[in-house]
Amino acid sequence: MSEQVAAVTPEAAARTPLHALHRELGGRMVPFAGYEMPLQYPPGIMAEHLHVRAACGLFDVSHMGQIRLRPRSGLVADAALALERLVPTDIVGLPAGRQRYALLTNDNGGILDDLMVANEGPSLFLVVNAGCKLADLAHLQRHLHDACEVEFLADRALVALQGPGAVAVLSALAPDAQAMRFMDFRTLRLGGVDCTVSRSGYTGEDGYEIGMPADRAEEIVRLLLAQPDVLPIGLGARDSLRLEAGLCLYGSDLDGSTTPVEASLEWAIQKTRRSGGERAGGFPGAGIVLEQVATGAPRRRVGLRPEGRAPLRAGAPLFRPEDTARAVGHVSSGAFGPTLQAPVAMGYVSRALSPPGTTLVAELRGRIVPVTVSPLPFIVPTYKR
Repeated sequence: MSEQVAAVTPEAAARTPLHALHRELGGRMVPFAGYEMPLQYPPGIMAEHLHVRAACGLFDVSHMGQIRLRPRSGLVADAALALERLVPTDIVGLPAGRQRYALLTNDNGGILDDLMVANEGPSLFLVVNAGCKLADLAHLQRHLHDACEVEFLADRALVALQGPGAVAVLSALAPDAQAMRFMDFRTLRLGGVDCTVSRSGYTGEDGYEIGMPADRAEEIVRLLLAQPDVLPIGLGARDSLRLEAGLCLYGSDLDGSTTPVEASLEWAIQKTRRSGGERAGGFPGAGIVLEQVATGAPRRRVGLRPEGRAPLRAGAPLFRPEDTARAVGHVSSGAFGPTLQAPVAMGYVSRALSPPGTTLVAELRGRIVPVTVSPLPFIVPTYKR
């Protein structure tokens, strides 16, 4: 999270439609990606994290960008085919009412952003990262204007309802939420308001992401918070939850110099977009990315389990135990994992050192700490398949 905190004062930061409610609920506000956002509430990061794993938490993610691609032809397949010029993901094969994780790439195969793409039926609906949204918007407009009207939905809020209790909470207000599966996407009415709802999230838990008109956001969020066992959750717990789930944070674990294969995200490149597939390549950096899919990348994102209780932080160098003079990788994200009651981290190491069980060491405040390469995720996800 620290890499994404904007260098602005709270007075200069933008505010989401839920800002006043965060203050009312005792949120400790910090600048993040250009916005003033709640880092935590009175229970604290540890308690908030564990509450999401045990019950249900509500996150304000209205700083994220929401974009709609309206096909000029009126055919969503044309919008999907156009978007495939920019991502290595199978968008044409995405059915109506479903959502898929995708990656915008550059000419070197690096990741410009990671995003969610949903097929609404008449159009495509995108959720992009807060710190990238203006650049993403310009990129989409520049490359897709011939096929799509690219609409930035500035008057929308977005919240995430996460945890094993999320289905009961949302189904009490919108019964159709019960039948949704992981990565389903549909419009549901909450409090008399049409909301976009996906069964997805950023915690490793079952849950939903809910988009709504900004001017009705506080009203809808109060309805959700009034349900049993729902607590507001801040950015601090969001970061530790996603790290335990092995999920990437753009700007820390992903950037324009990191390819999807280096990031261990080749699962997001479906067979139809790979070499020999029906619509192979055609996206920026395809030659580099598809070669790495076939033969491997020189480095890999891996899970890391440090010895002891102190967490490793982003940027910490990694070494072979027998040679602490020459770094062989670095930590990209690190924190204490409240669920595991132990520190967890992710980082990049050479491919030869990436198998689980490999022993490395890290430098932590001037001392050397043993680190073991670990499978990801660190917890077992509870998505509703």
